[in-house]
Amino acid sequence: MNEKQIRILATVATIASICMYTSYIFQIQANLAGHKGNPIQPLCAAINCTLWVAYGLFKKQRDWPIAIANSPGVVLGLITCITSL
Repeated sequence: MNEKQIRILATVATIASICMYTSYIFQIQANLAGHKGNPIQPLCAAINCTLWVAYGLFKKQRDWPIAIANSPGVVLGLITCITSL
């Protein structure tokens, strides 16, 4: 793949990842309404996202698409986990 195709792929993957993690907002709303969900999956997602954000930021040449794409998963995964309890 050439550099332009890589940038397009990174942009599409970043948008897809953000959409995936923002879907937790609906689970958070359900949890707060009394329809509790299982906290294990969002906790695992938050841990996974934390590792990817760290990877993206601590690389010698920062990988911003990875860090940005996984940042919502850290916050929303933790909120979903906490509201599931």
